[in-house]
Amino acid sequence: MVFQKEIKLPKFSRGFHLITNYVLNEIPKKSGFAHVFIKHTSASLTINENADPSVRMDFETHFNQMVSEADTHYTHTLEGPDDMTSHIKSSLLGASVSFPIKDGVPQWGIWQGIYLCEHRNTAASRKIFITIIGS
Repeated sequence: MVFQKEIKLPKFSRGFHLITNYVLNEIPKKSGFAHVFIKHTSASLTINENADPSVRMDFETHFNQMVSEADTHYTHTLEGPDDMTSHIKSSLLGASVSFPIKDGVPQWGIWQGIYLCEHRNTAASRKIFITIIGS
């Protein structure tokens, strides 16, 4: 069995946002392997702690210091100071996450969830593509 579906997420502000429920609401009650891919180059996905909101704030703070918009060496800035920095952050975190599922339930650790990592100061809604391979 292969299941595939594209979903459009609502607009999110810059930062790290839990989108676990958006994904889980689309997953069939099957077992196998889930792959979630974001169809954008200035946002990313990651799986990390889903309980304490300070984790998401710390991620945003860290990435803004590590890849600062205040740096002046970027040449790809046509869309503003967050243009190239968004692409770098996206490449560091990645465009997809994968995880096992059993009867439609992710087999994560107790404190894990899927984040949309929005790197743009002003972003549009994002599209993600979900693929389930299994039985």
